[in-house]
Order: sequence, then structure tokens, then C-alpha cells
Amino acid sequence: MSNSLRRLRDLFNDPILVRTSDGMTPTDRALELQPLVRTVLAAAEQAILPKTEFEPAGSTRIFRIMASDYTEATLLPILLNRLYQVAPNIRLDIMTPSDVSFHDVERGKVDLVINRFDTLPQSFHQVRLWDDSFSCVVSATNPIIKNWNLETYLSAKHIWVSKTGMGVGVGMSSDDVQRLGWVDDALHKIDAKRDIALFTRHYQAALLMGRQQGLIVTLPSMAARQLQADSEVVILDPPFSIPRMRLKMVWSPLLQHDPGHRWIRQLIKTVSEDIQG
Repeated sequence: MSNSLRRLRDLFNDPILVRTSDGMTPTDRALELQPLVRTVLAAAEQAILPKTEFEPAGSTRIFRIMASDYTEATLLPILLNRLYQVAPNIRLDIMTPSDVSFHDVERGKVDLVINRFDTLPQSFHQVRLWDDSFSCVVSATNPIIKNWNLETYLSAKHIWVSKTGMGVGVGMSSDDVQRLGWVDDALHKIDAKRDIALFTRHYQAALLMGRQQGLIVTLPSMAARQLQADSEVVILDPPFSIPRMRLKMVWSPLLQHDPGHRWIRQLIKTVSEDIQG
């Protein structure tokens, strides 16, 4: 091991590992190389392993998927129904964004993450599932619906809802436009600002609170559609332009060539296309 480490140090002109109070710690150069090394090792592993076909009908595999409750409400019900038809013994372990770090995904401890992302490590594989517009949920008894425009929208109280990326969340501030996301960024571009009364990371909670008089919830349209048959609320188009949000499926390069993983990715992609019509 020491001889191998010495050769690596000579090759990269870097210590690679240094001794600290926490033990042997990788240098910045070693951390930069880590994703590439993992990809190379994964490719080598696939080259030497025997080729086997994945048989979903007889599989009892558990796929661990990190998903926001937006994804749980829009994608997962249809996916579960499809799994029941073609692979009844496959199970899903759904994890929340706060349960998972990028490091967990990189190591292959989580099969897939399905969410909206501002940034992603370059080594990750990703695919777009769909783009979604935004809608506003308002109580059916709210007089604002009779005079729905930007001025009345801005005069109302709002519920902010979002959970982008992964990891433990931090406190929000209505003054931090950069972190508030699509809706507030779009308002900022027209020199406007909404009055946020409540911050939440849960779409289902936001939809429930949208029934309250005087509150407006602005969120992705596919989530809002869950209430389209609810007589207590009205779903309206925002009175200003908001760029569409993108839902992505992301996974580690270590799992790229796994037959079962390829199968579940393709199934999710097909289900996503069916949902969009």
C-alpha cells in the first residue's frame, strides 16, 4: 500500500493523503480525482462481471429513491401501479431530501434521486423527467378571485413552498431572493415582492393551508391539480410570468451499467412520459 501511495504521489505531484488528528485525510487534489476514479472503477467492474439479464417479474430487489413530496404525489402513485403489474415483488424505499447527501448518492447507497436541482456534481448521471408550469391555489371564498391581477396578488399573504436539492434545510428569509426560488426570482425581475406569511417544505401541507381565507399558494401545476375537484379552492394562473421548473432523475456513475438499475430508470422515464400525455 505504501509503495502504491508513493507512486501516486509522484504521478500527481501531490501528497494525496496526509496524516492529521483525524487520521489519514485526502488532499484537495485527491478529492478532485475521487469522482473520476469511481467512474473508472465502476467501468472496470462492469467489464469483468458476467453479463446477466434482469428479470423484473421474479425480482425481490429494493430500490432506494430520494423524492420530494411533489414527486411522491405526482409520479410515485402511477409508478407503483405499473410496478404491481410487471414486477409485483420489487419494493421501493422512499427517502426525503433531508435523509440523503450527495455523498450517499455518489457511493451508490441511494439508487435514484428525483427532485429539482440548482446544481449537481459533474460526475452524476441525470435525465429530465418533465417540465412543469406554476399555478396559484386560492380559497373559493376569497374575494381576490373576482379581481385577480398582479396588484391584488401582491397585496395578499402568501405561503412559500419549496425543497430543492438535498440535505438538511436551513431557515428562510423573505429578503433572500436568491434562495427563495422561481416564484420570487420572477417577481424580483419585475421589481415586485410578495408578502410571505409562512415558509414550508411540504407541498401537501401548503395545499391544505391554501384553503384558508386570504392566503395564496403558488406552486407547480401538477401538484396543484390534486385539488382540481375540490370545491373549497380555485386554481388560477399566476398574474405574471414564471419560468417552468424541471424535474430530474439523478444517479451515481457506479450504478450506470447495473441491469436492474437500467430497468427501473427506463420504467420511471416511461411512466413520466405517460403522465405528461
